[in-house]
Amino acid sequence: MLTEEAIRTEALRLDTAERTRTQVEATTVHHPDMTVEDAYAIQSAWMDLKKESGRTVAGYKIGLTSRTMQKSMNIDEPDYGTLLDDMVFEEGSSIEAARFLDPRVEVELAFILKKPLIGSQVSIFDVLRATEYVVPAVELIAARTFRIHPETGYKRTVKDTISDNAANGGIIMGGRPMKPDSIDLRWVGALLYSNGVIEESGVSAAVLNHPAKGIAWLAKKYAPHGIALEPGQIILAGSFTRPVKVKAGDSIHVDYGPMGSISCQFV
Repeated sequence: MLTEEAIRTEALRLDTAERTRTQVEATTVHHPDMTVEDAYAIQSAWMDLKKESGRTVAGYKIGLTSRTMQKSMNIDEPDYGTLLDDMVFEEGSSIEAARFLDPRVEVELAFILKKPLIGSQVSIFDVLRATEYVVPAVELIAARTFRIHPETGYKRTVKDTISDNAANGGIIMGGRPMKPDSIDLRWVGALLYSNGVIEESGVSAAVLNHPAKGIAWLAKKYAPHGIALEPGQIILAGSFTRPVKVKAGDSIHVDYGPMGSISCQFV
């Protein structure tokens, strides 16, 4: 296990990378023997730094939910990170691309809670009962540490991604909010357009066979720490497309069929 000093040092390094908009070496370069628990400790320490600066928790995200992504990262479960208030963007926003390091977008569903979720026995049915509505979302992911170092070729691991707040950068929500029992959430499809060209498409069953399963998994992960998913929070269920790179000048449009669409512009 890493020492408290090492955890705080790594958290500060990630925070500085984000603030100065300069990517840095992966955390595992400095701590090759670190554990997944160490990675979450670094993530938590970094989020504490942000909270100390005035940020508040808007919700949480679940990542690496598809089998393809899990195999590529050599893991057998998703990861999770924290969504803060300054990460939430309105549909139709013009977003400064330079604010984010190596930015990419993914297609997801966001669950907005009306009741708390806590405990080691939370089921998919508990999630559906606790959800006020489900709304289309685009997650903006970023990498404060190099995905692949440009000089050494070192490829970061899942421990690096977890330390880096599960690559969380932001979220854009839009389209039609829908009650969770008004639509089969496994069959929500989406077409992701970048500058008018379809770059990705997918169906939400790719998220653990049902996107609500990810929410239940997250509630159970937080249960040992006495943390609940709270009413009003945004919970991102996980991507059902591959990440698509974005840069200044790009226009993104995602068509969710009956659930409407989301657009944003990177400047």
